[in-house]
Amino acid sequence: MEQQPVRWTEATVYPDMWADPDDDPRNSEGPSPDGELGALEDCLTNYRLTLRMKCAGLDAEQLARRSVPPSTMSLLGLVRHLASVERDWRNWLSKDEPLPRLYGERDADFDGALPEQAVVEASFRDLEREQATTDAALAAFPDLGERVGRGGVAIRELLVHRIDEYARHCGHADLLRECVDGRVGQ
Repeated sequence: MEQQPVRWTEATVYPDMWADPDDDPRNSEGPSPDGELGALEDCLTNYRLTLRMKCAGLDAEQLARRSVPPSTMSLLGLVRHLASVERDWRNWLSKDEPLPRLYGERDADFDGALPEQAVVEASFRDLEREQATTDAALAAFPDLGERVGRGGVAIRELLVHRIDEYARHCGHADLLRECVDGRVGQ
């Protein structure tokens, strides 16, 4: 059995936190966003930042490490999975034929999370591109109650589902990161 990493944090103010409040990019000064859309977008932005924080400072092998065998889940796999679902959410907006899967067959996002720097770089580029493209597509629908696509989903439901997906996987990322190097976080 492998030796478990020692738990640690860079935080000094609250030693059970990922980062000190002054260093946390998710913390912002000033008023909260106006309106429902602003609040939803702010929440999503914070979860996206959380995922990036959980991946920061790791090499390709650490990002691709499957930390909880027999699961295929890894931090890199989560990045690839979220890129893939960002693309799929655009399918919810349209009545056209669905976009092709980003990584091919089911679970290819996790199975293809190889410990190679080129795969890491491509995966993060994919995530940024798919996030930006989905954000732009959603910007065309300012009415959160508007129903779109083949399933008639409300834009509000899609936005909440996006937040739910990131939140769930950020919880996975907490555990995966702690298994990789012991780093804990809020």
